[in-house]
Amino acid sequence: MENSQHLYGNKFFWINKRIFDIILSLLLLPLLFIIGIIILVLNLFFNPGRLFYAQKRMGKNCEIFFVIKFRTMSDVKEITRKYDEPIETHRIRPFGTFLRRMRIDELPQILNVLKGDMSLIGPRPDYYLHAYEYLKNVEGYRERHTIRPGITGLSQIRLGYVETLEATSQKSSIDNYYIQNPGYVIELKIIVSTILIILKGLGK
Repeated sequence: MENSQHLYGNKFFWINKRIFDIILSLLLLPLLFIIGIIILVLNLFFNPGRLFYAQKRMGKNCEIFFVIKFRTMSDVKEITRKYDEPIETHRIRPFGTFLRRMRIDELPQILNVLKGDMSLIGPRPDYYLHAYEYLKNVEGYRERHTIRPGITGLSQIRLGYVETLEATSQKSSIDNYYIQNPGYVIELKIIVSTILIILKGLGK
């Protein structure tokens, strides 16, 4: 309820945010095309297989959507790790590690932004089956889905990729703070911090 009041009370901000998302994503489309061609060629030598992969994630209002990313891991039929288990780092290819550190693997998500599933900035969307468990085990987790998930966000730049229930609880607290305190200054800080992470190669 509190999150909803903040959303409606700052309607002008959220409208401007959506306009910014669309304009910047359109400007990034040529870059996505160029980088996609380069990765497609390099994959022949360093990461054979599909260029993209789509995964079921939990989005706004806890609804399902499919996130689009450049593939960085070896293919599997389905994810078998549980919601509180670490990521299968053995599946990440060396070339994929580079893409993840530079956040290049996230670039195709501008297609999700244009479709309306995501925003450039917002809570990181979790794998749907894991997110379903977090809904039952993490306080405040449902509330972080009152807005579109983001390619980057406040919890991403502060915590990075998290795995445990305790870390997910901390992530939810940070995301809900962002939702309840919208503004252009915090958006700018997140953008600058994300750029610095990319330049330093600290992505995951």
